[in-house]
Formats: sequence, C-alpha cells, structure tokens
Amino acid sequence: MIKAAVLGSPIEHSLSPLLHTIAYAELGIEGDYTRVEIKSGELNQFLESCDDSWTGLSLTMPLKEEALGVTKDVSDLARRIRSANTLVRRQGEWSASTTDVSGFTHALAAHGIDSCGDVLIIGGGATARAAAAACDGIASRITVMNRSQSRIEALSNAVESADLDFIAWDDANIIESVDLIISTTPKGASDSLAASFPSHPTGVFFDVLYNPWPTLALETWSKRGAAIIDGLDLLIHQGIDQVSLFSGIRIDRAPMAALMRKHALIALGSST
Repeated sequence: MIKAAVLGSPIEHSLSPLLHTIAYAELGIEGDYTRVEIKSGELNQFLESCDDSWTGLSLTMPLKEEALGVTKDVSDLARRIRSANTLVRRQGEWSASTTDVSGFTHALAAHGIDSCGDVLIIGGGATARAAAAACDGIASRITVMNRSQSRIEALSNAVESADLDFIAWDDANIIESVDLIISTTPKGASDSLAASFPSHPTGVFFDVLYNPWPTLALETWSKRGAAIIDGLDLLIHQGIDQVSLFSGIRIDRAPMAALMRKHALIALGSST
C-alpha cells in the first residue's frame, strides 16, 4: 500500500490528492494520499514523526528548498536547482529529488514544444529554477524577469548550456519578442503584466498556477488569440512522475494525463 501526502502552506487548494488517488485507482494500487499543512521551518519535525508506513511525500511552497537541508540523499538535479519537490522513503531514510523539471519537459512536449528559441521566465524562485533547467538545451536564450537580484546565482547554476540574461521586473517590452513565456510567480504577482501584453501575441504563454483558474495573465493571453499552457499540465506531469516513483510502476503517460486532466477540470468547475 502507498501512504503519501502533499505538504506545504497554504495547501487546502491542492489538487494533488485528487490526481494521485485517480492514478492509484487506475493502476489498481491501494493508496492513501492526503494533504498536510506544513509551514516553513516545520518540515524536519514532520519527517521525524513519520514511521516506516510512509511511502513518499510531495512538497510545494515553502518547503522545496528546505527539503535539501533536512535530507542526506539528494539527487544531483535537485541539488543543482536547489529545489526538491519529492521525498521517497527508502530503508527508513528520506531521499529527495525533483519531478518539476521533467514535469515542465513533458508539459511542453505535450504541446509539441521540443525547441523554444528565446524563453522568458517570470519569477526567480524554486519553480523558476526548475523551468530554467527544463528549457536549458532546447532554448537558445533564457531571460529571467525578477524583482530580486539575490536569486541570480541560484538561477545561473540551473542553466548549463543556454545563454542566460536577467532583466528588471518593469522591462516588459521583451514579452513581444520571445517564443515562450513561463510565469512562475505566486498568486496575483503577474497580474500587473497583463496590461503590457501585445494586442496580437505570437509566443506561447505558460502559467504554472491553477489557483485562481484561470489566472488573469493566462486568460488575457488566450483571449488575444495566442497559444497557452496552463498550470494543470505541470501539476499533472510532475505528478505522474511522482506516482511512478512511489509505486515503482512505469506509467503510460498520455492516457493517464488525459484522465487526470478530465477530473481536475471537473474539480475546478470547468468544462473545457
């Protein structure tokens, strides 16, 4: 039996319990996956309270960086992007890794994007670093728009081959010229940028959020006739990889993603 949970704060909006439960039922696996409110600084205490019945944990804000300091076994990729969203219990110890990078990769591929030219990443946190690592190698240039200069070093470490630039938050003219925009900001942070969107955008806009649904930025971009990728795609594809890690089963991705999306849209009250 799989015993797992998603941890973070706030966590009440998370669709991960729904998606994981659907996946385990489809795979014929008995599973118990819940959500637990864990604030910054509380992760280690929670891990110490877990007995050997636990299989794995999904991590969201604000725990992805904290996980690196409370686990000894950290994957090379999670260490490079300084972020882990997955913990798996092996022989009584927690192993930290990331499925966010592969989640971005599979979400982009599902929309036919395996080469993306110039990419703009909005935000500079853990999700931005995962996006940068996923685009590294398929993008010729990655530009990061962020308010904080303190995150430049960590973002630089996430990119190994693409050209990397940093611009100020108010330098929104670049939005008109890039091929792919990935917004990784918290709820409401990118809404102000919607006023700067071109009348007839040509690039693809990828917003990692699904709360609210849809985001103002994503809705504005779509209404102006350009392609979008929504936060459900990232949630679903990183979740599929977590299910595989927890269960040890290789998953047929396309039908599982379609099944998860169908139920997630119902939960969000959408019919599209």
